Amino acid sequence: MAAPPLAHYYNYRNPLYNNLTPKSMRIDIITVIPQLIEGFLQESILGRAQRKGLCEIHLHNLRDWAVRRDRRVDDYPYGGFAGMVMQCEPIDRCISTLLAQRHYDHVIFTTPDGEQFSQPMANELSLCENIIILCGHYKGIDYRIREHLITKEVSIGDYVLTGGELAAAVMADAIVRIIPGAIGDEQSALSDSFQDNLLAAPVYTRPADYRGWRVPDVLLSGHEARIKEWELAASLERTRRLRPDLLQGQ
Repeated sequence: MAAPPLAHYYNYRNPLYNNLTPKSMRIDIITVIPQLIEGFLQESILGRAQRKGLCEIHLHNLRDWAVRRDRRVDDYPYGGFAGMVMQCEPIDRCISTLLAQRHYDHVIFTTPDGEQFSQPMANELSLCENIIILCGHYKGIDYRIREHLITKEVSIGDYVLTGGELAAAVMADAIVRIIPGAIGDEQSALSDSFQDNLLAAPVYTRPADYRGWRVPDVLLSGHEARIKEWELAASLERTRRLRPDLLQGQ
Protein backbone atom coordinates (compact mmCIF):
# COMPACT_ATOMS: atom_id res chain seq x y z
CA MET A 1 0.00 0.00 0.00
CA ALA A 2 1.33 3.43 -0.94
CA ALA A 3 1.86 5.94 1.83
CA PRO A 4 -0.61 8.83 1.66
CA PRO A 5 1.21 12.05 0.72
CA LEU A 6 3.23 13.20 3.69
CA ALA A 7 1.89 16.71 3.10
CA HIS A 8 -1.40 15.35 4.50
CA TYR A 9 0.28 14.63 7.83
CA TYR A 10 2.13 17.94 7.84
CA ASN A 11 -1.13 19.77 7.18
CA TYR A 12 -2.77 17.95 10.08
CA ARG A 13 -0.10 18.90 12.60
CA ASN A 14 1.18 22.20 11.22
CA PRO A 15 -0.55 25.23 12.83
CA LEU A 16 0.03 27.19 9.61
CA TYR A 17 -2.55 24.89 7.99
CA ASN A 18 -5.00 23.98 10.74
CA ASN A 19 -4.92 27.12 12.92
CA LEU A 20 -4.33 24.95 15.97
CA THR A 21 -1.47 24.84 18.43
CA PRO A 22 0.11 21.42 17.91
CA LYS A 23 0.50 19.30 21.00
CA SER A 24 3.80 17.72 21.88
CA MET A 25 3.82 14.02 21.09
CA ARG A 26 4.73 11.69 23.93
CA ILE A 27 6.34 8.27 23.50
CA ASP A 28 6.78 6.02 26.55
CA ILE A 29 9.13 3.08 26.04
CA ILE A 30 9.05 0.19 28.51
CA THR A 31 12.21 -1.94 28.60
CA VAL A 32 14.29 -4.11 30.89
CA ILE A 33 17.50 -2.47 29.60
CA PRO A 34 16.87 1.28 29.14
CA GLN A 35 20.58 2.06 28.81
CA LEU A 36 20.64 0.25 25.46
CA ILE A 37 18.88 3.15 23.72
CA GLU A 38 19.09 6.03 26.19
CA GLY A 39 21.96 7.75 24.37
CA PHE A 40 20.44 7.23 20.93
CA LEU A 41 17.19 8.92 21.92
CA GLN A 42 19.01 12.06 23.08
CA GLU A 43 21.04 12.69 19.93
CA SER A 44 20.53 14.12 16.43
CA ILE A 45 16.96 14.73 15.23
CA LEU A 46 15.35 12.93 18.18
CA GLY A 47 17.30 15.02 20.68
CA ARG A 48 16.60 18.30 18.87
CA ALA A 49 12.89 17.51 18.56
CA GLN A 50 12.68 16.98 22.31
CA ARG A 51 14.60 20.16 23.07
CA LYS A 52 12.24 22.08 20.76
CA GLY A 53 9.27 20.72 22.70
CA LEU A 54 7.91 18.82 19.69
CA CYS A 55 7.93 15.49 21.48
CA GLU A 56 8.75 13.80 24.76
CA ILE A 57 10.36 10.38 24.96
CA HIS A 58 10.35 8.65 28.34
CA LEU A 59 12.13 5.40 29.18
CA HIS A 60 10.70 3.17 31.90
CA ASN A 61 12.71 0.38 33.47
CA LEU A 62 10.29 -2.53 33.80
CA ARG A 63 12.26 -3.81 36.78
CA ASP A 64 10.92 -0.83 38.78
CA TRP A 65 7.54 -2.62 38.69
CA ALA A 66 8.95 -6.05 39.59
CA VAL A 67 7.20 -7.93 42.38
CA ARG A 68 10.26 -9.96 43.38
CA ARG A 69 13.08 -8.71 45.58
CA ASP A 70 15.69 -9.66 42.99
CA ARG A 71 13.85 -7.38 40.47
CA ARG A 72 13.50 -10.20 37.97
CA VAL A 73 10.55 -9.86 35.62
CA ASP A 74 10.75 -13.21 33.83
CA ASP A 75 9.97 -16.84 34.68
CA TYR A 76 9.96 -20.30 33.12
CA PRO A 77 7.16 -20.97 30.61
CA TYR A 78 4.36 -23.42 31.29
CA GLY A 79 4.46 -26.53 29.11
CA GLY A 80 8.19 -27.08 29.42
CA PHE A 81 9.10 -24.88 26.46
CA ALA A 82 12.60 -23.42 26.11
CA GLY A 83 13.54 -19.91 27.15
CA MET A 84 12.19 -17.42 29.68
CA VAL A 85 8.97 -15.41 29.49
CA MET A 86 8.28 -11.91 30.77
CA GLN A 87 5.63 -12.03 33.49
CA CYS A 88 2.20 -10.41 33.43
CA GLU A 89 2.25 -8.49 36.69
CA PRO A 90 5.23 -6.15 36.18
CA ILE A 91 4.04 -5.26 32.67
CA ASP A 92 0.45 -4.77 33.83
CA ARG A 93 1.55 -2.59 36.73
CA CYS A 94 3.72 -0.40 34.51
CA ILE A 95 1.18 0.03 31.71
CA SER A 96 -1.69 0.58 34.16
CA THR A 97 0.30 3.31 35.91
CA LEU A 98 0.80 5.12 32.61
CA LEU A 99 -2.81 4.66 31.49
CA ALA A 100 -4.00 6.17 34.78
CA GLN A 101 -2.05 9.35 34.01
CA ARG A 102 -3.23 10.06 30.43
CA HIS A 103 -4.96 8.64 27.39
CA TYR A 104 -2.80 6.64 24.97
CA ASP A 105 -3.67 6.19 21.31
CA HIS A 106 -1.79 2.89 21.15
CA VAL A 107 -0.02 0.40 23.38
CA ILE A 108 2.48 -1.17 20.97
CA PHE A 109 4.42 -4.39 21.46
CA THR A 110 7.58 -4.97 19.42
CA THR A 111 7.65 -8.56 18.23
CA PRO A 112 8.95 -10.46 15.17
CA ASP A 113 5.45 -11.82 14.46
CA GLY A 114 3.79 -8.41 14.41
CA GLU A 115 2.61 -6.21 11.54
CA GLN A 116 5.49 -5.03 9.37
CA PHE A 117 6.59 -1.48 10.25
CA SER A 118 6.46 0.79 7.21
CA GLN A 119 6.46 4.42 6.17
CA PRO A 120 2.64 4.57 6.05
CA MET A 121 2.54 3.26 9.63
CA ALA A 122 5.15 5.82 10.72
CA ASN A 123 3.10 8.57 9.09
CA GLU A 124 -0.05 7.49 10.90
CA LEU A 125 1.64 7.05 14.27
CA SER A 126 3.13 10.54 13.96
CA LEU A 127 -0.43 11.87 14.32
CA CYS A 128 -0.85 10.26 17.73
CA GLU A 129 -0.57 12.32 20.88
CA ASN A 130 0.62 9.54 23.20
CA ILE A 131 1.89 6.03 22.51
CA ILE A 132 3.44 3.31 24.64
CA ILE A 133 6.02 0.94 23.15
CA LEU A 134 6.66 -2.24 25.12
CA CYS A 135 9.96 -3.87 24.22
CA GLY A 136 9.90 -7.63 24.12
CA HIS A 137 12.78 -9.61 25.62
CA TYR A 138 13.78 -13.18 26.38
CA LYS A 139 11.37 -15.64 24.69
CA GLY A 140 8.61 -13.05 24.70
CA ILE A 141 5.86 -11.86 27.03
CA ASP A 142 3.04 -13.76 28.68
CA TYR A 143 0.45 -13.95 25.91
CA ARG A 144 -2.30 -12.66 28.18
CA ILE A 145 -0.69 -9.22 28.01
CA ARG A 146 -0.99 -9.32 24.22
CA GLU A 147 -4.62 -10.36 24.49
CA HIS A 148 -5.73 -7.76 27.04
CA LEU A 149 -3.40 -4.73 27.01
CA ILE A 150 -1.68 -4.47 23.62
CA THR A 151 -3.49 -2.59 20.83
CA LYS A 152 -0.87 -2.97 18.08
CA GLU A 153 1.92 -5.50 17.48
CA VAL A 154 4.78 -4.33 15.28
CA SER A 155 7.82 -5.98 13.67
CA ILE A 156 10.70 -4.19 11.95
CA GLY A 157 11.65 -7.27 9.92
CA ASP A 158 11.57 -11.02 9.56
CA TYR A 159 14.43 -11.72 11.95
CA VAL A 160 14.87 -12.07 15.71
CA LEU A 161 16.74 -9.62 17.95
CA THR A 162 17.80 -10.09 21.55
CA GLY A 163 15.19 -7.56 22.61
CA GLY A 164 12.77 -5.00 21.23
CA GLU A 165 14.83 -1.96 22.21
CA LEU A 166 16.37 -1.49 18.77
CA ALA A 167 12.94 -1.85 17.19
CA ALA A 168 11.56 0.81 19.54
CA ALA A 169 14.43 3.14 18.66
CA VAL A 170 13.83 2.59 14.93
CA MET A 171 10.13 3.34 15.31
CA ALA A 172 10.70 6.43 17.44
CA ASP A 173 13.18 7.83 14.92
CA ALA A 174 10.92 7.18 11.91
CA ILE A 175 7.90 8.69 13.68
CA VAL A 176 9.48 11.78 15.22
CA ARG A 177 11.48 12.89 12.18
CA ILE A 178 8.28 13.58 10.22
CA ILE A 179 6.71 15.78 12.89
CA PRO A 180 6.73 19.33 11.44
CA GLY A 181 9.75 21.20 12.76
CA ALA A 182 11.74 18.11 13.70
CA ILE A 183 14.05 18.51 10.71
CA GLY A 184 15.20 21.82 9.33
CA ASP A 185 14.03 21.28 5.75
CA GLU A 186 10.54 19.78 5.75
CA GLN A 187 10.79 19.17 2.00
CA SER A 188 13.53 16.67 2.79
CA ALA A 189 11.03 14.47 4.64
CA LEU A 190 8.48 14.92 1.85
CA SER A 191 10.95 13.44 -0.65
CA ASP A 192 12.20 10.50 1.43
CA SER A 193 12.16 7.00 0.03
CA PHE A 194 8.79 5.21 0.38
CA GLN A 195 6.72 8.38 0.81
CA ASP A 196 5.33 7.87 -2.72
CA ASN A 197 6.01 4.13 -2.63
CA LEU A 198 9.19 4.85 -4.60
CA LEU A 199 12.85 4.91 -3.70
CA ALA A 200 14.34 8.38 -3.58
CA ALA A 201 16.36 9.68 -6.52
CA PRO A 202 20.17 9.91 -6.16
CA VAL A 203 21.55 13.03 -4.48
CA TYR A 204 24.84 14.87 -5.12
CA THR A 205 26.81 17.78 -3.67
CA ARG A 206 29.94 19.79 -4.51
CA PRO A 207 32.28 19.44 -6.30
CA ALA A 208 30.43 18.92 -9.59
CA ASP A 209 33.36 16.91 -10.94
CA TYR A 210 35.37 14.64 -8.65
CA ARG A 211 38.01 12.39 -10.23
CA GLY A 212 36.00 12.49 -13.45
CA TRP A 213 32.81 11.40 -11.64
CA ARG A 214 30.38 14.05 -12.82
CA VAL A 215 27.08 15.18 -11.39
CA PRO A 216 24.28 14.82 -13.99
CA ASP A 217 24.22 17.98 -16.09
CA VAL A 218 20.50 18.51 -15.59
CA LEU A 219 21.03 19.08 -11.86
CA LEU A 220 23.42 21.93 -12.67
CA SER A 221 21.07 23.53 -15.21
CA GLY A 222 18.81 25.39 -12.80
CA HIS A 223 15.82 24.29 -14.91
CA GLU A 224 13.29 23.30 -12.24
CA ALA A 225 10.87 21.43 -14.53
CA ARG A 226 13.63 19.34 -16.11
CA ILE A 227 15.11 18.60 -12.71
CA LYS A 228 11.72 17.37 -11.47
CA GLU A 229 11.39 15.15 -14.55
CA TRP A 230 14.88 13.73 -13.96
CA GLU A 231 14.09 13.15 -10.26
CA LEU A 232 10.95 11.14 -11.05
CA ALA A 233 12.64 9.14 -13.81
CA ALA A 234 15.63 8.34 -11.58
CA SER A 235 13.33 7.38 -8.72
CA LEU A 236 11.34 5.02 -10.94
CA GLU A 237 14.50 3.47 -12.39
CA ARG A 238 15.97 2.79 -8.95
CA THR A 239 12.69 1.35 -7.69
CA ARG A 240 12.31 -0.99 -10.70
CA ARG A 241 15.89 -2.16 -10.31
CA LEU A 242 16.16 -2.46 -6.52
CA ARG A 243 12.63 -2.82 -5.17
CA PRO A 244 10.26 -3.90 -7.95
CA ASP A 245 7.83 -5.19 -5.32
CA LEU A 246 6.95 -1.58 -4.48
CA LEU A 247 5.50 -1.11 -7.95
CA GLN A 248 3.25 -4.16 -7.91
CA GLY A 249 -0.39 -3.24 -8.41
CA GLN A 250 0.45 0.23 -9.69
